[in-house]
Amino acid sequence: MNAQTHVGTGRLTPLSNATLGALGAAVAAPAYERSRLRAGIAHIGVGNFHRAHEALYVDRCLHRPGHEDWAICGIGLGDTPAARAKAEAFKRQDGLYTLSEFAPDGAVSSRVIGAMIEYLHAPSNPDAVLRKLSDPALRIVSLTITEGGYNIDEASGTFALHTPDVASDLAGNPPRTAFGFIVEALRRRMESSVAPFSIVSCDNLRHNGDTTRLAVVSFARARDAQLAEWINAKSSFPNSMVDRIAPRVPAPQRQQLNARTGIDDALHVVGERFTQWVMEDRFGAGRPDFGAVGVELRADVPAFEGIKGRLLNASHMLLAYPALLCGYRLVHEAMQDVRLANLLDRFMSLDVIPLLQAPAGVSLHAYKQQVLSRFNNAAVADQLPRIAHDGVSKIPVFHSSTLRALVDAGSDIRRAAFFLACFQRYFKGVDDQGLAFAVHEPQLSEEDRQSLLQGTDPLAVLRTTPFRALRLYDDMRFASAFLAASDAIEKSGTRQALDALLADR
Repeated sequence: MNAQTHVGTGRLTPLSNATLGALGAAVAAPAYERSRLRAGIAHIGVGNFHRAHEALYVDRCLHRPGHEDWAICGIGLGDTPAARAKAEAFKRQDGLYTLSEFAPDGAVSSRVIGAMIEYLHAPSNPDAVLRKLSDPALRIVSLTITEGGYNIDEASGTFALHTPDVASDLAGNPPRTAFGFIVEALRRRMESSVAPFSIVSCDNLRHNGDTTRLAVVSFARARDAQLAEWINAKSSFPNSMVDRIAPRVPAPQRQQLNARTGIDDALHVVGERFTQWVMEDRFGAGRPDFGAVGVELRADVPAFEGIKGRLLNASHMLLAYPALLCGYRLVHEAMQDVRLANLLDRFMSLDVIPLLQAPAGVSLHAYKQQVLSRFNNAAVADQLPRIAHDGVSKIPVFHSSTLRALVDAGSDIRRAAFFLACFQRYFKGVDDQGLAFAVHEPQLSEEDRQSLLQGTDPLAVLRTTPFRALRLYDDMRFASAFLAASDAIEKSGTRQALDALLADR
């Protein structure tokens, strides 16, 4: 039965190991024998990005000879109804899901990813997670726990030991955090004379491997100094740069994609056609042949982190807040507004590129054009609220270096000031037309939340904990530009304020 037959009859094939051989021609299925696979990788935080990125590379590796020991065990830490439903869906579908990739011209290709052979819901069975992480066959633990999930205090640069979940883990309760699980598993491995696994961050952080080492070793030291020294000496924490747009899949889109493939898939994920993974080749316990499937194994990962974080990720954030205020909800629709596209172009060309050193073989101006083109991909239908969410964690990561350099050099800071003024206004949760949008800032402290929502300080966002270390409120030139942008947005609306900014060269 082909996919067209499914669409015509309305009958969809439930996705599972038993139905892999019955999928239609519209979707590619794994060509390897899944029953022979064993998990050599555990991934904590199995969201859309991981399933459209790392799992795809691993799936490619599993098609190569000798890779049967490199499948993935997924681990979920959340205990919301949605997290539990995801765990049930992974169990029902034997870890299988469909990935649909969209080219800029709208062309779409779909494949079933078979790399994940097991999924563990940590809150339901923490002991099973610890047993898996302690298994000598498990040689890599990778992470997508969001930029704010590493628990690093932006001002001090240290791991925060007193957050409720970390404090609970350190008190000896069943682990709740990635670090609680990782460190306890490494303790068991040390006591059993089992080599530690490599720990690979796949989050958008500066020097993400070094940041992960800081978090893991700091947590371990709070438990046992000897364990911390063993982890620091024996474990590998390669830095990596990951890149792919993989937006949330709303139910109507999932239904349309399932109708196209003929598969009843509760976990369908989408991504743009573009994907990139640049990684240091530092794996003390071995790795799949990543280099053969498109991963760039290089020593200059920080340079790639710099251009991706300060050009692509920073531009995503720069676009999100003024675009939401203007009434847009999708990235490609916002990019059709010439004023917003020009804001991004000038930001990258004038504010960021002069500050960067390109990796060998990379043109920064070509990279900029590629970013703008990717944002214009209407087929992906990326959501602005998804990008805007958790701004207090992401903005300092992607914008702090540029902000500090612009202020210190006495450069043009008007675009940066306009951006943060839009971010402050975003907390009202209402666009210029009076239409509401969701504001989701889980890392914002209650004190900062009250200051932003109920206080009268016109520089409130600059004084919040994530931005305080930059002391932008203390710089008269930046504070004046911020107040001017805020006043223009308040009086004239975001569009007119942006028109005035772009007109004034």
